[in-house]
Amino acid sequence: MRTATFQRTTKETDIAITVNLDGTGDYSVSTGIGFLDHMVEQLSRHSLIDIAMAVKGDLHIDQHHTVEDSALALGEAVAKALGDKRGIARYGEAHAPMDETLTRCVIDISGRPYCVWKSGFSQPRLGEMDTELFPHWFASFAQTAGITLHLETLYGENNHHIAESSYKALARALRQAVAIDPRKGDAIPSTKGVL
Repeated sequence: MRTATFQRTTKETDIAITVNLDGTGDYSVSTGIGFLDHMVEQLSRHSLIDIAMAVKGDLHIDQHHTVEDSALALGEAVAKALGDKRGIARYGEAHAPMDETLTRCVIDISGRPYCVWKSGFSQPRLGEMDTELFPHWFASFAQTAGITLHLETLYGENNHHIAESSYKALARALRQAVAIDPRKGDAIPSTKGVL
């Protein structure tokens, strides 16, 4: 099974994460930020990646370190579980509608981290979460997961829907990209022979 456990401890956060890429979408998420918990739960459920995440952060300062470090740690765990990436589909794309909102996500598990974010919010907070931290979460996840990530909200008005459709689109794209393609056997999906 493609699983990984990752621990990240700094003076700002203490994070323990376990992932199972071949799971069923089971999750246990506690970051101290309710809206972020809800988004990572959506990521787990719709990607079918089991995620156990426990985060203790310096929320008495602000949310930045907790949001950033949780994304960095989750990306590290996913990369670790992928190993040398033999047999994976590598690419994934999804559109996630949520009522009036439609978001598109396209990813390449390339080993070349890059994030293009084309979305935005009309209010500064969702629940208690600062909306300016969402693009930072996606960029941090892409960085340590080693993926090229393009995410764009094509249209939408409701801020909750914009955020949630972004995580659901990433989830569905990840589900495709990490899947084992039986036609590839155990080959690395690159002409270079390494990702």
